[in-house]
Amino acid sequence: MIKFLDLHKINAPYEAAFQSKLKSFLDKGWYILGDEVQLFEKQFAAYCGTKFCIGVANGLEALTLIFKAYIQLGKLQKGDEVIVPANTYIASILAILEADLVPILVEPILETYNLNAHLIADKISSKTKAILAVHLYGQLADTKLLSNIAKQHKILLIEDAAQAHGALNSDGIKSGNLGDAAGFSFYPSKNLGALGDAGAITTNDEALAKILLSMRNYGSKTKYENEIRGVNSRLDELQAAFLNVKLAFLDSDNQIRIAIANRYLSEIKNPKFILPQFTGESYHVFHLFVLRSHNRLDLEAYLLENGIQTMIHYPIPPHQQKAMLPWNDLSFPITEQIHKESLSIPISPVLTPDEVSFLIKILNEY
Repeated sequence: MIKFLDLHKINAPYEAAFQSKLKSFLDKGWYILGDEVQLFEKQFAAYCGTKFCIGVANGLEALTLIFKAYIQLGKLQKGDEVIVPANTYIASILAILEADLVPILVEPILETYNLNAHLIADKISSKTKAILAVHLYGQLADTKLLSNIAKQHKILLIEDAAQAHGALNSDGIKSGNLGDAAGFSFYPSKNLGALGDAGAITTNDEALAKILLSMRNYGSKTKYENEIRGVNSRLDELQAAFLNVKLAFLDSDNQIRIAIANRYLSEIKNPKFILPQFTGESYHVFHLFVLRSHNRLDLEAYLLENGIQTMIHYPIPPHQQKAMLPWNDLSFPITEQIHKESLSIPISPVLTPDEVSFLIKILNEY
């Protein structure tokens, strides 16, 4: 059986380093916001090319706190509208709602699955104050065009970079440094994955960073003094330690993902499904390799019968979820097509060349 994602195998090379970090963690006896969090924040900011990184509990909190911090700074107000792709994972939209903002769903480009910037003009109103650019599946959204739109309308551009650690644009600028602020998730399955929940925010905005440092810690800069209403959303010290081990290997792991994706794209020759597309204007780090099939369930069953696990990202679009009842009557045909046809096949740094060859063979025989 070729697992969709073998996290044990992915983390096995780091076990000795993890054990060393764990011993150091226990010896220090400092469990919250210690040296490892500070080190990770410094290293990840440098990696992304930003001035600041603020470690938080998870990716959803990262986005939510960005919006809440901008409200605290007066750059957003409750009730403001945020443009967001209709086909994103629901966490992107939940963050907007949690900050008492209004998500305005916009269709993606079918070929890239990312926000169609050319459809934004019709959605911008006097209440529009931000665009949330989601780098879905590991491919950068068109942040150059989105940035121009944001500047023209004097609104914020925020990145949901949860799936795009290390992705570069054509100018060599990394995700996390392509807008006003960015939210990252280090959920275990991500390209840079912790061994539990973890997240971070990157930005070049010092005022925003200061608010976020306080907001993640009950709204407190000084113990027992609370200047603003905050939350408990701190990057766990032990998860930061594990991330400090793995960060050095992120680029090499991404290169393996890209090499596997290039094999899929060049060697899979079956007209019964559609392979992902990406342009030279972006750098895809292939958090997921998502193909589309009109007979997704049949293809899924066929692959499983041949010993290949797959996953569906995501079976129900956000606007059709029960949790988003006010949006249930809306229609987004492209989004709905993507959610009906998408099937993710295995791609990870631990897939062997023989496993990749077998996957290609089985897919071509379908």
